[in-house]
Amino acid sequence: MSADLGDLQAVLAVAKAKGFREAARLTATSPSRLSDAVRRAETALGIRLFHRTTRAVTLTEAGAALVSRLAPAIEEVESALDAVNGFRDRPAGTLRLNVPVSAARLILPSILPDFLKAYPEIRVEITADSAATDTLAAGFDAGIRYDELLEQDMIAVPIGPREQRFALVASPGYLERCGTPAHPRDLLQHACIRGRFTNGNLPAWEFERGEESVRIEPTGPLTMSIGGGVDLGVEAALQGIGLIMIFEQWVEPYLASGELVAVLEPWWQRFTGPYLYYSDRRLVPAPLRAFIDFIRDCG
Repeated sequence: MSADLGDLQAVLAVAKAKGFREAARLTATSPSRLSDAVRRAETALGIRLFHRTTRAVTLTEAGAALVSRLAPAIEEVESALDAVNGFRDRPAGTLRLNVPVSAARLILPSILPDFLKAYPEIRVEITADSAATDTLAAGFDAGIRYDELLEQDMIAVPIGPREQRFALVASPGYLERCGTPAHPRDLLQHACIRGRFTNGNLPAWEFERGEESVRIEPTGPLTMSIGGGVDLGVEAALQGIGLIMIFEQWVEPYLASGELVAVLEPWWQRFTGPYLYYSDRRLVPAPLRAFIDFIRDCG
């Protein structure tokens, strides 16, 4: 009895993610659906593929042997199907992208709707994830990242604005109550809303003006996760809880309305905009090729 291809893909996803919950998050499905698929594959093959405990999911010896042969085989099947897709008049299929929450919020809204209108036979699956996910291992076609997070052996294509800034802002009420900092070091005496990466890193706040650079570790009443918690941090700033440093695009509407005020703007740090990146070691699927061409034309 042979296993279904979709069930085998589920086995591969769980093996790569080392767990059902993480695999479900990366593939935009549910742990129970993946568990059912793995169970069907094990029944069809007549052998257990994973050791399951409440703390970990690990491959059995048979499972490891299967996955070592299955991964390149699945990739070859996908490449073969995509080669056939190349004979179509219009690209079709699914494009899977892993992007930071900031890109889902600030970059893709001005690109993706027009792309979907131009290519109605392409389906796009977006996983917004601010962790440094290995896109290829997790089954994505491409990702969006900034310079310092680009993976090795990847081709990078500029996407979105080529220069961005970190904005420091606060509500008029907070500044009236606590005063306006005149220098970045003054922030050490203020309430600051911080962001923490999923790996636990709490990045310092960095400022530049001319030849002077300042790096500080401010404190404050609220620390939120970078990505999913940013809207909460912005709302706290709007309510006068403290100052927040964030992508300028994120708070542009509030700066325009006067609900937030720019602080120390001559010191705001500039950085290069994001890149779409994909592997140089595999065939580029037709949906990804269409997306690459589209963003290059838009640029």
